Amino acid sequence: MTSIQTLSQEVLWAFFLISILLGVISQRTHFCTLGAVSDIVHLEDWTRARQWVLSVAVAMIGFAYLSDTSLIDPTKALYSSNRFMWLSGVVGGLMFGYGMVNASGCGNKTLVRIGGGNLKSLVVFIVMGISAFATLKGLTAVLRVNSVDRVAIDIPSGSHVGSLLASVLGGDAQHMAILGGYTIGVLLLLFVLARKDFWTIENAIAGAGVGILVVLLWWVSGHLGFVEEHPLTLESVYLATSSGRIESLTFVAPAAYLLDWLIFFSDTSKVLTVGIVSALGVIIGAWMSAMQNRSFRWEGFADVADLARHLIGAVLMGVGGVTAMGCTFGQGVSGLSTLSLMSFVAVLSILLGAVIALKVQADSIEPCTT
Repeated sequence: MTSIQTLSQEVLWAFFLISILLGVISQRTHFCTLGAVSDIVHLEDWTRARQWVLSVAVAMIGFAYLSDTSLIDPTKALYSSNRFMWLSGVVGGLMFGYGMVNASGCGNKTLVRIGGGNLKSLVVFIVMGISAFATLKGLTAVLRVNSVDRVAIDIPSGSHVGSLLASVLGGDAQHMAILGGYTIGVLLLLFVLARKDFWTIENAIAGAGVGILVVLLWWVSGHLGFVEEHPLTLESVYLATSSGRIESLTFVAPAAYLLDWLIFFSDTSKVLTVGIVSALGVIIGAWMSAMQNRSFRWEGFADVADLARHLIGAVLMGVGGVTAMGCTFGQGVSGLSTLSLMSFVAVLSILLGAVIALKVQADSIEPCTT
């Protein structure tokens, strides 16, 4: 039992330290999915979008390698399922995308802003966490389960790109998923590297750095934290994960779990999970970076309207993120690396929701008449 506890602590420490690195990278390079979409919509600048695509490409190739070498079992990943809940991905994704614009950032960016002294993001995090918890186990959870979650397509071989490839080309779905991960990942790399002006150290750290961190955490959760036979249950288990499956970086549900852990700290049944320590790690990493480069500063709401926008955005992020089973990081990098069909649907919906919100914001700004 002691060895299990020691191994659990090693998994938690690994997630915590790697998440600190993510906080530092995000704060220094301004890695941000919302920022990438905003840059395209308002400035027609694809630099940060290419950073994000690079992170996805590296994560895809890395996940395929871990699966190919049997270092992890891809069927045990959080995003692995035989049910393709496309409507949940669409509705949740649109909500999250629209919400993150009003809340001034996705889950990861919210944590980075907290580390930089942004009190608005602290409020967003708390409200997002409460909304997420309600959608996991409360009122909106009942609505979610009895509505959008009922609409799904059952795919016995798995709801991932490998199943689609196998249905067309033949072969084993899991083998085709690995082949698809390598192929799509390389194609995305070629797309990113086609622009030589993108070849900078900062872009490499932002894109490849984030992708490598996601892959490392897949290995930590799926290999280091895997126990084939738990001494108490005699069943296989993935240590320190809230889902009991292999997890990497995601930041909506962990916000709920972090608040739950803090509120019921004296309850011994509430234990640290990889999601909780990841959220704390990003905040600390961003704070360390902000203090080092002297960019830390306190920031609050400008007025009541600003507060209202952020509250609405936070609620949409919490409800939407859980409904879509992830955020721009959970579905956008971690999920896409597994080639989950729901991840593709959720990400496209998130991006669409963000574009709609950005357009609405732009239209609401009255042109100067003087």
